[in-house]
Amino acid sequence: MQKHCNVLYNSRMNEFSNETMIWRNSVFETLANPLALLDLFDFLPQVYMYVKAADGRYLRVNHVFCRVVGVESEAEVIGQTDFDFFPPAVASQYVEEDRRVIKAAKPLKDQVWLVPDSNGVPQIYTCNKIPLFDKSRKVIAIAGVKRPYEHPESASVGHGRLLNVVRYVTANYGEQISIADLAAQAHLSLSQLRREFSRLFGITPNKYIREVRVGVARHLLESTQVPISQIAANAGFYDQSHFSKEFKLSTGLTPRLYRATFSPFSDKQPPNDE
Repeated sequence: MQKHCNVLYNSRMNEFSNETMIWRNSVFETLANPLALLDLFDFLPQVYMYVKAADGRYLRVNHVFCRVVGVESEAEVIGQTDFDFFPPAVASQYVEEDRRVIKAAKPLKDQVWLVPDSNGVPQIYTCNKIPLFDKSRKVIAIAGVKRPYEHPESASVGHGRLLNVVRYVTANYGEQISIADLAAQAHLSLSQLRREFSRLFGITPNKYIREVRVGVARHLLESTQVPISQIAANAGFYDQSHFSKEFKLSTGLTPRLYRATFSPFSDKQPPNDE
């Protein structure tokens, strides 16, 4: 008797669910502008949202995305690709991850990326991407969001200790920073810090320091006319030679070429600024 009741209950729930789904879909189909739903992302000040066609061209972005890439409006982004806004080494990583989502036709969850804040200092974000299908179930686009990395643990244990390291680097990138300094911030040994930081964020502490400094330098190259030698010092590099080597390793471009490509002031640079 109980089994019969369960079967009957499940049947009625399935019928109700199907009817509800039909009703829900009919409401969405009658919306005059379904894209207006994406406007909600403009009310989330720290969330970075985008939709791209399968060929990599942007279809929709929010205000945070526009701020990060340095444009005034979404109209300047639509139809462009990552290579129009990011240096080659960075853009190619974004494109490769997009291709993974398209090929697998499955969401990609909780990937860690460095996203610059308003001062160009890279902050750790988590990224989630989903494939978007046409009616034949072919992936024709992807949508993604990035948000600041958060974890509920307290600042003295687990993930929180490593976030102390992140905060220390972003506050002191212009100074000399040793791995021992970072280990002290996390109350870990050097080997524990390297292992745990790499496991959680997918990047070594040394590389993280470099990427923060390069991110700051990118911002200064794009938005100021400060000489490259001074940018190297401000961002915490030993000297300009060290800066140029690390910058090219990260972005695929020399600082001078990066400025010429991405800065509106590039044609005003002093000719002797090496």
